[in-house]
Amino acid sequence: MQNKDTLTKSDIQRLNKVFWKILISIFLFITLIITSAAFGLFGDLPSFRDLENPKSNQASVIYSGDKVELGNYFVQNRSNVRFQDISPNVINALIATEDIRFKEHSGIDFKRTFSIILYNLIGKKQGASTITQQLALNLFSDEPRAKSVWQRIPQKLRELIVAVKLERNYTKEEIITMYLNTVDFGNNSYGIKAAARTYFNTTPAKLNPAQAATLIGILRGVTYYSPTRNPERSLGRRNLILGKMDNAGFISVEDYEKYKAQDLGLNFNPTNHNEGLATYFRTILKQDIQKTFKDRAITKADGTPYDLDRDGLRIYTTINSKMQRFAEEAQREYMKELQQQFNQHWKGRNPFKGNENLLIQGMKRSDRYAALKEDNKTDEEIKKDFNTPTKMQIFSWRGDIDTVMTPMDSIKYYKMILRNSMMAMNPINGEIEAWVGGIDFEHFKYDQVKMGTRQVGSTAKPFTYTLGIENGLSPCYKVNNVPYTVKGYGEDWTPRGEGSVPGYLTLRTALAKSQNYITAWVMQQVGPTAVATLIKRMGITTPVPPYPSIALGSFEASVFDMTGAYCTFVNHGVWTEPIYLTRIEDKNGNLLYERKPRVVQALNEETAYVMTYMLKGVVEEGTGIRLRYKYGLNNPIGGKTGTTNDNSDGWFMGVTPQLVAGVWTGCEDRAIHFRTTNLGEGANTALPIFALFLKKVYADPSLGIKKGDFSPPKGGNTITLDCNQYQNKADSSKLDDRLGF
Repeated sequence: MQNKDTLTKSDIQRLNKVFWKILISIFLFITLIITSAAFGLFGDLPSFRDLENPKSNQASVIYSGDKVELGNYFVQNRSNVRFQDISPNVINALIATEDIRFKEHSGIDFKRTFSIILYNLIGKKQGASTITQQLALNLFSDEPRAKSVWQRIPQKLRELIVAVKLERNYTKEEIITMYLNTVDFGNNSYGIKAAARTYFNTTPAKLNPAQAATLIGILRGVTYYSPTRNPERSLGRRNLILGKMDNAGFISVEDYEKYKAQDLGLNFNPTNHNEGLATYFRTILKQDIQKTFKDRAITKADGTPYDLDRDGLRIYTTINSKMQRFAEEAQREYMKELQQQFNQHWKGRNPFKGNENLLIQGMKRSDRYAALKEDNKTDEEIKKDFNTPTKMQIFSWRGDIDTVMTPMDSIKYYKMILRNSMMAMNPINGEIEAWVGGIDFEHFKYDQVKMGTRQVGSTAKPFTYTLGIENGLSPCYKVNNVPYTVKGYGEDWTPRGEGSVPGYLTLRTALAKSQNYITAWVMQQVGPTAVATLIKRMGITTPVPPYPSIALGSFEASVFDMTGAYCTFVNHGVWTEPIYLTRIEDKNGNLLYERKPRVVQALNEETAYVMTYMLKGVVEEGTGIRLRYKYGLNNPIGGKTGTTNDNSDGWFMGVTPQLVAGVWTGCEDRAIHFRTTNLGEGANTALPIFALFLKKVYADPSLGIKKGDFSPPKGGNTITLDCNQYQNKADSSKLDDRLGF
């Protein structure tokens, strides 16, 4: 007797027919829906042009002159990489985890799709999207993932159509490369290149199986499987993927066991606009590019402006990554020491006595003050707020400090922080090699290389001496170093004579020892209008009024302009415009812009050469002599210190045949400064940074900076430089007649 629960043969046949009818109906329904989606029933689909130019935010990359990535401009930190530059470990980890039949299907894995449906029906929830489908969603879906089933259907169908189109237009290698270039790996890292650098400080080509598995594991949930936020969960996910790679035959059992036993081994390098090399430079560069594009009407093919944060431009600069690092290191090393000197110098004293207005100005310029004003707080309420202790983080040379202080005390604290900037450049071609715009970009955003200007002090003296040499004076000419009044150019002007050396001094010695009286004497001979004209011709862009006091640097200028001007002495009298941007390409390598420096013959070649001899005197016998005795730099180096009134600004301009640098140091407000010249002079506040930088440069032979002397004019030099063979042919009272001034 047949059991009533046993299926007969005819029952099974009927069930098979029903199953196949349901299956065919589902297939026909999906085909109909896909066809409808292809004709736009459920929304627009990307065109062929869209497929050829998929939209994704791509970071613009800044390259140094020695082909090192300095940084990026980005909304999403994404940089593309080629298939051949991605380790097979990454490809294998992705395929083993996300789409084991990736190389076999044509965008939609029907076999996997139907099996996934069955898994989901029995409660085992799984995803069915292929890598190509995920790429389609990443590239062309501007809308967020839908939540309801009825919203997901049209979105999913468009995704399927785009996946098929992608498969028709791209190879498998291109698809997987695009996918890895577009996915989010967390910690502001988009694409495998950014991820490899952020988590392991390496390139995609060098990722080992464990590192690759860690990164691919993040894709399941950038926070849930984050190696930095949830390392234990990330480790478990990594080991699961290594197991999948083992099962798929991508790695050996031995490798699986070896890598599974390792920890995550992170070398975390988060990408941050406030971190990395040349932070100040990158900000100025961005502003420069934006202005250049606007002024020259450089746009994309459709007429829309380029977006440095999204369009993946390639920006090539002159910065040398090694010199940049050396410059930043030199600054950190010495400014830490100098700040200690400054703090000790003011210990037990009130630097704001008589300068209380600086604190009021600081308060009113703060973001806190603006926010309180916006909240309609009264002056009394604001004053109370600024005198109420609160938690804050402050800058220090030992690292950021979490502390509790009143906002007013924080203003006092920051007013007492010494600032510094430095720029170094090649004097021959005008290329800037290093740019340090401040002491800490996160806390002090203002760039002091190009944006900031300060009084230049005695670093201006060589301009006056240059005109004297050009008009027939010799460096060996002797002048009595007594008070001298410049007349005939407005009000009579007599400079102060601190540190005067008595007796007759040669012009070379007078410049070396930065003597004000003899500088005034030279100014009387050449006139302030001629000096001001020369200064402008040598690249100073700030106002230089034709007053006698410009001989001592009463005007303001930037480190950028002053460094460019001093290069003229080394470059045989030719001023070459300082440049830092050489060219810009779009993401496909097409040239958008190229920059060449302007050149001006500012001096005759012989005068320029004599001025390098004069500047060497500063280091050999003058205010820059500590380069010799303290830092051991005994090769031919020229320079000029500068110290403004009350020691508010300290400068040093250093010149060598292949490298010229300018350094400035001072507080935010000129009223806050060292009280004594032996501490506040440029020889103490600025020169040591140049010295430390140059020592590092010389110690690296790969940079090719030699210790040779300045080259003489091609036609020879007719001006006497050997002062033992020179005698004044007339006393100073008859000089005007002899020289024809």
